[in-house]
Amino acid sequence: MIVGLAVSFGPWSWWILGLILLAAELAMPGFFLIWIGAAAIVTGVLSLGLWDNPIWMWQIQLLVFAALSMVSIILGRRLFSRTNRPTDEPFLNQRGESLVGRTATLAEPIANGRGRIRLDDTYWSVMGPDLPSGTTVRVVSSHGRDLKVEAAA
Repeated sequence: MIVGLAVSFGPWSWWILGLILLAAELAMPGFFLIWIGAAAIVTGVLSLGLWDNPIWMWQIQLLVFAALSMVSIILGRRLFSRTNRPTDEPFLNQRGESLVGRTATLAEPIANGRGRIRLDDTYWSVMGPDLPSGTTVRVVSSHGRDLKVEAAA
């Protein structure tokens, strides 16, 4: 049935598939189906010119569509990647990392490499050299929920 529809629509079947994929992107946003839909439309453009050519069999069309889909996904992700954009909140959801460089006073002494400090309204577990309670320490790194500290100069 699907093959019959594709044959009856001719090269326009790729255009229809592309538009269906673009509409699906609107219904299920994720910025992924848009690239596959674009590949289907480009395959449709090629099909308009090559439809009567004996080399433009359905197997070749599927290979071209698959290759164009992969290329468009890779290029689209590279062009619209969100990883390297500057932000006004670089430590959002990384609270421990935002504390690096701050100083605090030990609320509990560091014994056997473990102690506690209070920063703002939270007590944090710390790791570092054994130090008495009341010592001023500087946060040097964050490891999950634990902060690594050293004595402040």
